[in-house]
Amino acid sequence: MKRLSRKMLLVFPLLALAACASTASQAPRATAPTDTTLRKPTAAVASAPMPAEDVTKYRFVFPAPKALTTATAPLPKTTVAPTNQVNAPVEQRLRDQAYTNQNVKYTQGYRILVYLGLERDQVMAIRRNIIGRYPDETDYITFKSPVYRLYIGDYLTKLDAARGLARLRGLTPKLELEATQVLLNKNP
Repeated sequence: MKRLSRKMLLVFPLLALAACASTASQAPRATAPTDTTLRKPTAAVASAPMPAEDVTKYRFVFPAPKALTTATAPLPKTTVAPTNQVNAPVEQRLRDQAYTNQNVKYTQGYRILVYLGLERDQVMAIRRNIIGRYPDETDYITFKSPVYRLYIGDYLTKLDAARGLARLRGLTPKLELEATQVLLNKNP
């Protein structure tokens, strides 16, 4: 009896699925891809009627370029002497801005954090190693009890800082870029 009821429970879903499958739309059949190669028009294609809507009236027509004749020679070039375009107030503002820029010593830039730790001897050894190899680099050691930090360089752009980071790679186990205020180098 239990088997019969199980079979009956299975028959109804199967009948429902069969009914749905017979009424479902057919899946699209695979067709051969359309031929997109360029062929010379045959007589049948050439005489094919044009579409009902003519779009030629909407196309823009460009005028034909004028033909250059050898009789017209190009005009000679004349040079115009430049005139003084900067007046006195503008010149004064430029001088003021230049004076202000001379007093700027710091800007936003990047430094490389080379060491962050508790040991003074280790930070000094890393500093000596880097300065020995790259003497033109500036170094900054900061101490906030009990942590020592060693920064290298004053880079204005992130690209320059990344180049400096690539040079120092391998000298220390961990390097990091930090955005900070850096000293402008006024010496050319």
